[in-house]
Order: sequence, then C-alpha cells, then structure tokens
Amino acid sequence: MFQFFTKTNYLLRETLLGLRRGGWMNWAAVSTVAVLLLLFGISLQASWQLEGLLQQFGSQLEVSVYLSTGFQANDLKPIVAAMPEVETVQAIPKEEAWANLVQELGLSEINGATRQLEGNPLVDELKVKARSSAGVPVLAEKLSRIKGVEDVQYVDEAVQRVAQLNRGLSWISLLVIGLLTATAIAVITTTIRLIVLARRREIEVMQLVGAKTTWIYLPFILQGVFFGLAGSAIAWAFLLSLQQFLNHLLAQQPEFFQFLANGLQLNSLQLFLLPFILLTFGSSVGVLGSLFAVRRIALR
Repeated sequence: MFQFFTKTNYLLRETLLGLRRGGWMNWAAVSTVAVLLLLFGISLQASWQLEGLLQQFGSQLEVSVYLSTGFQANDLKPIVAAMPEVETVQAIPKEEAWANLVQELGLSEINGATRQLEGNPLVDELKVKARSSAGVPVLAEKLSRIKGVEDVQYVDEAVQRVAQLNRGLSWISLLVIGLLTATAIAVITTTIRLIVLARRREIEVMQLVGAKTTWIYLPFILQGVFFGLAGSAIAWAFLLSLQQFLNHLLAQQPEFFQFLANGLQLNSLQLFLLPFILLTFGSSVGVLGSLFAVRRIALR
C-alpha cells in the first residue's frame, strides 16, 4: 500500500511539474482540444436533434389511402390498424368526404351539387398516421398491396429534406473534425516534446540510475490526458450554455417553433452519453498526442 501511494505521489508531482514547465503551450493545447470537442459536440448533438425532429415529423405524417369503388373504409380499418408501422387510423366514408368538400367549396346545397355531378364522385378514404418517418415508405408499400386499395399518397418532402440535411452535416462535420483532430494531436505532441526537452537532463539522470522507461515517460502521457480532459470540460460547459440560450430563445417563439423545439430536445440517455463521449474523445486525443511525442524522443 505504501509503495502504491509513493508511486502515485511521484506521478502526480512529475505531471504537475511538467505542466508548470509547459507555460502558455498548455493553454494552446487545451484550447485546441476544446475547440475540437466543441465542434464535435455540436455536430453530434445536432445529429441527434435532427433524428428526433425526423421522428417528430414522422409521428405527424399521415398517409392517405384511397379505396376502390365498392369498398368501405370501416371494413379495411381493422386490417390497417393491425400493422406494426401504424399508430392511428381514421376512416372517412365518401359521404363525409363529399360533405366536407362541398362545404369547403362554399356550395349551399349538397343534393344539388350531387345531381349536377350525377352522384358522389369520391371514394372512401383512410387517414393513416405512421409511427416513425423511417417506416412510412414500408407502410405505404404494404397498404398498396391490400385488396381494395386503389391509391396511396403521402407527403414526405419535408422529412426527406431534413434527412438529407442530416447526412450532409454529418459528412461536413466528419471532415472538419478529422482536420481538427489532427491539429489537436499535433499541438499536444509539440507541447509535450517541448516539456520533455526542457527536462532532458533530469531524464538522462533517471536513465543512468536505472529508472524504467515507463515511469520516466508516464507523467508526460498523463499531461496529455489532462489536456484532453480540460478541453472536454470547457467544451461541455460551452455546450450547456448554448443549449440553455437556445431553449430560452425558442420558448419565446410561435407555436411552430415550439413544435420544432420539442423535437430538438435530447433524451436522458443522450444527455448522459454526450459528456461521456466528449471526455473519452478528449482523453484519447491527449493520449495519442503525448504518445507520439514520447515515442519520437524515447526511440532516439
């Protein structure tokens, strides 16, 4: 137990000493990681929010099913309601649809309009609400194969545009984050190398007295981990502030923006995963940067 505390004290002392030697280069490394993780967090959060918005659009998306002449909506309603992709089904008989149409057109007499068109030209209709946007195409295909269904229509342009936007942002974010990751690793590598060079004489003395390479360079790796964790904490603080600002801004907007705001809320699992992913990603970048610096010097 005493040996464990002695080693821990050595690692902490050497790590803090290295950080003091780094000076302003420490801030350069931390700020670079913070910018990287801030953009990564915004990208990841935006991707989750757009997926939530897609789900919300999907729950509002209705599929119109027009039946063939002679088939009644109430007869097919139980069959459609039993489908796993269906949330709700509304049967609209042709008489109800005709009455609504006549009212919308402003005609004063239904019977007169019916006589002019030689009867009711409409057919029974089913309004089917899908459970999710992803299941709408599959649902439409299944509905079209039901006997008595003449036509299936649904408007998915908004959902498709949001999905395309999500894919486009993902590719752009991947490129930018890749470049920033390389930059952050390079900055951390340079910072650690300068710290190692500043302590070159101490390292040589430790090597002469038989100290293991692992214990010599482990404090420098811990410094890289510190850069990553500090950058993660800063990025997470900025993300929380940004989220609160947007929530406050959207709360003062009209109902449509309120609807969008509900779709943009993260669930409890995502709220837990986001800081965990940021910490993991940040510490990984810090470890990689320090390993590159230590490896290049240790192998000389």
